[in-house]
Amino acid sequence: MRAPSSESYVAIACGGTGGHVFPGLAVAEVLAQRGVPVSLFVSPKEVDQQAVRTVTGMAILTLPAVALQRGHLVAFARGFWESFWQARKHFLQHRPGAVLAMGGFTSAPPILAARLLGIPTFLHEANSIPGRANRWLAPFVNQIFVGFPKAVRRFRRADARMTGTPVRSQFRPRDAAACRLALGLNPHRPVLLIMGGSQGAHAVNELALRSLPILARLLPELQFLHLTGVNQLELTRKAYATNNLEAVVFPFLDEMETALGAATVAISRAGASSLAEMAAMRLSAILIPYPSAADNHQYHNALAYVETGAARMLYQPTATPATLAQLVWEMVETSAARESIRAVLGRWVFPHAASQIADVMLTAMGRRQPVVPTLAPVPAAPRIPETLPSPLVAPRDEELKLKAIPP
Repeated sequence: MRAPSSESYVAIACGGTGGHVFPGLAVAEVLAQRGVPVSLFVSPKEVDQQAVRTVTGMAILTLPAVALQRGHLVAFARGFWESFWQARKHFLQHRPGAVLAMGGFTSAPPILAARLLGIPTFLHEANSIPGRANRWLAPFVNQIFVGFPKAVRRFRRADARMTGTPVRSQFRPRDAAACRLALGLNPHRPVLLIMGGSQGAHAVNELALRSLPILARLLPELQFLHLTGVNQLELTRKAYATNNLEAVVFPFLDEMETALGAATVAISRAGASSLAEMAAMRLSAILIPYPSAADNHQYHNALAYVETGAARMLYQPTATPATLAQLVWEMVETSAARESIRAVLGRWVFPHAASQIADVMLTAMGRRQPVVPTLAPVPAAPRIPETLPSPLVAPRDEELKLKAIPP
């Protein structure tokens, strides 16, 4: 599909990971509902291509940008330069009214090309700790939007605006029984969802599989929905068969709203987009942040939720199958704990995030938009102890105050 030839459309650079693509799609969805054409700039990575495969009514442009990694500076520079010139050429032929970056290595070339052409530019940072690309781009954009209150001061710009992270419209509380039936699960038995983000997570998979014999004894009625990524599919299916457990195992699932809707409890990484989607669906989760994430940002994402009572967390280097299984047991068996988390998750739901971002951009384009209520930022929570006697984040029994493991 060709992009429109006037300044009536918005270009969104959102490639690299699902955490960049899916919030970008949420903003694109709002713009499309308002009759505003959208062009999406993504990377060649499979996660990007899979995410946009079913997108209709929007132009999709793949840029050859690659992430900056140690020892691969030449490849990064080549991909960046080629992406910049492709974006610039596209903007000269089809000038957009605004360009939005959602973070990641695909964002920088279109933003710089647009800036040099005098096109209004914007960026959204979903994580509590801003990513390297967004920190670098911050001086070159008209407006910054953030998903966590703490990210505002990290940009050192007084005009950074707290909107929350945009979530696609299908992520809302759903009937658990119907979702389980759709996935081939028993509608009346609890479900543990295990997922590692848009590309799977080897360490989360391994820890979960090693906990299966314990969970089989503690929770014989528990069913499993496991999204493994592409590399551990058969190994994971074999592990469930060996332990005689009811499980549905996929490498990935396009209908993530159905997976989240089916779950009683989730085990997940702490990417900002995943957190926002789980919050929107009020799903209790055990977070295992990826310890090698840039600037340890997943830990800080998870910590923000844990400090407000919206999740529980295990620190990967010290987590064991026994501690994970015990925490799963407590959350599945204690409905009061889940209800407490569910109630607090409402503080992390920002239903107008995509609309607020769209409003600002369309105003810059000279288009009048309806007023959307401004959401107050999440209030600061009291600090928790820096040292805990146990690798479990949450204590046993009736105490529901949630604690975190230091990195």
